[in-house]
Amino acid sequence: MPRTTARRTKAVAVVAESHPPVVPKSRRALNFGGKWQYAPAPEAVVVKPDAQYELFIGGAFREPESGVYFPSINPANEKPLAKIAHAGGSDVDAAVAAARKALNGPWGKMPAAERGKYLYRIARIIQERSRELAVLETLDGGKPIKESRDFDLPQTAANFFYYAGWADKLQYAFPGRTARPVGVCGQVIPWNFPLLMAAWKIAPALACGNTVVLKPAESTSITAMHLARIFQEADLPAGVVNIISGAGDTGRALVEHPGVDKVAFTGSTEVGKLIAKAVAGTKKKLTLELGGKAAHIIFEDAAIDQAVEGVIGGIFFNQGHVCCAGSRLFVQEGIYSAVIRRLRDRIATLRVGDPLDKNTDIGAINSRAQLEKIQSLVDAGVAEGGQLLQTSCSLPAKGYWFPPSVITGVTASHRVAQEEIFGPVLSVLTFRTPEEAVERANNTPYGLSAGVWTEKGSKIFKTISKLRAGVVWANTYNKFDPASPFGGYKESGFGREGGVHGLANYVRLE
Repeated sequence: MPRTTARRTKAVAVVAESHPPVVPKSRRALNFGGKWQYAPAPEAVVVKPDAQYELFIGGAFREPESGVYFPSINPANEKPLAKIAHAGGSDVDAAVAAARKALNGPWGKMPAAERGKYLYRIARIIQERSRELAVLETLDGGKPIKESRDFDLPQTAANFFYYAGWADKLQYAFPGRTARPVGVCGQVIPWNFPLLMAAWKIAPALACGNTVVLKPAESTSITAMHLARIFQEADLPAGVVNIISGAGDTGRALVEHPGVDKVAFTGSTEVGKLIAKAVAGTKKKLTLELGGKAAHIIFEDAAIDQAVEGVIGGIFFNQGHVCCAGSRLFVQEGIYSAVIRRLRDRIATLRVGDPLDKNTDIGAINSRAQLEKIQSLVDAGVAEGGQLLQTSCSLPAKGYWFPPSVITGVTASHRVAQEEIFGPVLSVLTFRTPEEAVERANNTPYGLSAGVWTEKGSKIFKTISKLRAGVVWANTYNKFDPASPFGGYKESGFGREGGVHGLANYVRLE
């Protein structure tokens, strides 16, 4: 992922401030000197969110009928950013009705090539406003600005561009079949990639001629509402996309609404199971992209420095907030010491702090509840016998923060090796043979993604053919392209998003 070259001050040996010295023996703080001290590099684009955001229904913003609003909190300083409208049952009814009206009216009757033009127009406006949107994404979600700016926004625009090209070519996506739109699509997205997840779902749905009711995560709704303004600027016909904010009750009302023909959900496995039960017995199509516990496998013949950097990028640069974050690391015993030494040295250089500073590697955790979950799992890992390595960086007094952490001495029975953590925490396990590595990597309820590190091509193909993961990267990690399908096995859900496979979720074939 592109990195920003930061301005540096005089080279001095810098020792980070330590946390209070009450540290169990199993928690060894890392305290390295020799780091460059970086001058502040704040984001130049200053964007202030609106004081209040309404629901986007039928092409216009409107107040919720209940008059209820909830706060959106900046996770970096715990200050309120804005008040967000909470959609109730009547608001969900109105959004679904608006989507149905557009489906039966201008959007459903529009030539496919014309629909594609709208998607192109949306993509171009996203590009033009990318810096503004990146700042809002960072303010609302806590991720570093260089992640929002260099990955989230380019990928968001790329998905609209990609599916714009498919709008009038569905006959080539499904040779010999006639593709018809499914209808009104209810889509529920998580907090880790608010704009990108919206693009993943909205773009293919519109390309196939459907209309959409989207519910963003309660804690990250701001950029979805700015996306609604882009739809207005692009003159997208009223009701084609409706965005309703709210908590779990809003999502439940949308999923269970009889006027919804297709449900797409990205989020936790627990909620995904509830949605599957709610949809069972209906005619609704369903796709689920759920939890993950991705594994990196580093073989003895791997380029160790490259592998360590890939592992660091996969779990720490995004704070572990990616559902496919490689939070388990399997290292072949012969190189275990070398890998751990490099991991310790590398995480000691990571900078935790202001997400709007371009030097920051690790920003804020999205919410207090998520921070408490991370801390609980790390505490459990230590209690079960793991050894915790953490950098001794000082954390801001306000906000939700967790230092980059590596837990060694982990076994497959540890909670940190089984449960999705969604934080900057890496669990390290060892193996002796390739067969053992595959068996241990597959020993989890999830099957979303994995990474394999080796210099031997034959070993790559043999290993990935046995891994039960929807996506496997070889000698790299977290590389995405709109043309590439993404999805999982087992409790990581079913269905694929991205590529031609992503179109199949939004059509009925005749």
